[in-house]
Amino acid sequence: MTTAKDGDKVAVHYRGTLDDGSEFDSSHGRDPLEFTLGSGMVIGGFDSAVSGMGVGDKKQVTFPAEEAYGPHRPEMVQQVERDQIPDHIELAVGAQLQASRPGEQPTVLTIVSFDDASVTLDANHPLAGQALTFDLELVSIN
Repeated sequence: MTTAKDGDKVAVHYRGTLDDGSEFDSSHGRDPLEFTLGSGMVIGGFDSAVSGMGVGDKKQVTFPAEEAYGPHRPEMVQQVERDQIPDHIELAVGAQLQASRPGEQPTVLTIVSFDDASVTLDANHPLAGQALTFDLELVSIN
């Protein structure tokens, strides 16, 4: 039986859950996730979990935060003056904004809290600091 290895293009169905059992993402009902093993297209733990699987194989794996989106970094949470946010943007806790500087990739910021004077923004990935569990099924290897 052929097994997936670095450089192979693979297709994987997955269901991702948090420690409390809540689902944060799933490919079911959609096309499977396609990526090249070892290319850095997915989080490292996901890449290594698929390596060695054969078509039709299923497994469940749990990655600590360090193998997923990393630890939650408090220095990436900042408070800004309310007037630094354009008036046309409706503020809501959990809403995401995008900020960019010339020559840099855009940064996604999540609104943590706000009042009339300030807005607290978090530049961490929404899943940073959390262990992730994936149910995986390898659909194809090309």
